[in-house]
Amino acid sequence: MNTATQHLIRPTPKLLPGLLLTAAIAGVSIWLGTLPWMQAHGISALTLAIVIGIAVGNSVYGTLAPRAATGVGFSKATLLRAGIILYGLRLTLQDIGQVGLTGVVIDALVLCSTFALAWWLGTRVLGLDRNSALLIGAGSSICGAAAVMATEPVVKGRAEQVAVAVATVVVFGTLAMFLYPLFYQWGVSAGWMPLDETAFGVFTGATVHEVAQVVAAGRAIGEPAADAAVITKMVRVMMLAPFLVGLSAVLARGKRAGSDERSKITIPWFAFGFIAMVAFNSLQLLPAHLVTLLVDLDTALLAMAMAALGLTTHASALRQAGPKPMLLALLLFAWLLVGGMVINLGIRAVL
Repeated sequence: MNTATQHLIRPTPKLLPGLLLTAAIAGVSIWLGTLPWMQAHGISALTLAIVIGIAVGNSVYGTLAPRAATGVGFSKATLLRAGIILYGLRLTLQDIGQVGLTGVVIDALVLCSTFALAWWLGTRVLGLDRNSALLIGAGSSICGAAAVMATEPVVKGRAEQVAVAVATVVVFGTLAMFLYPLFYQWGVSAGWMPLDETAFGVFTGATVHEVAQVVAAGRAIGEPAADAAVITKMVRVMMLAPFLVGLSAVLARGKRAGSDERSKITIPWFAFGFIAMVAFNSLQLLPAHLVTLLVDLDTALLAMAMAALGLTTHASALRQAGPKPMLLALLLFAWLLVGGMVINLGIRAVL
């Protein structure tokens, strides 16, 4: 049993101050996330956790850091991986069947095209560092903040790079949440919208960043759109694990090509745990109330990880990032809206 596992089972005194701090921030964030206004605007507990974490991290955390740093680091690393694994309890293999081959292909094409565009635009056109471009691309192409956090161990990003990527998800995911219903209603009233509510729900689930934002946007359109959007989004989330494994392999190959040293693939083992949890949940062996409790625990773990990220993010580092990350996220948002629609129409015409 490794040290991290021992700490997860029985926290040491050194971990407790930091764990209590991140747990307190997570608790406040989860409570705020249940408020009707927050839910109506698609603001999740994870988003709130990083915002509160940044506020605390750039005010009083300096005096607490000597005692809390170990537990905060544990929350940002080990609890994050545990949270990603438990995230699989939100999905089943049956979800794939509900969206069919069309939905799966649309999700895959949107994911691959968006991430590839982020890598190329970010590094070649905008001159961003690779890690920032990849983290922003992961958040835009898969599932928002959770994807950014899951990608960080693979690319070995810094706290400020992750925070900037999460910020882009918040800004443009929130914009999408309001814009998509208006876009649909405008298209219907003008007589040119080629998708019905269900098909537009698939488009929404395949292109909007966060799960909470997808739910809010879908509900604003109609019940058929909401159902299709959530299922499509869940299938997109399921692609996180193979994405992480593939990204690790590509990055390792790139290092070998650029130097004489051999580079090992960083295997994101938690991604396999995520897949195993999805498969296990598909068997429906656990009582529904227990699954609900575990999903709530998962939200708490991820919120603690986001709080820890915020605590270790310095405002000066965010300012130094400049406008380029937001510009990249804006270009990706435009691609999700326009390119995503083209992909949806093209696949529906073929399949």
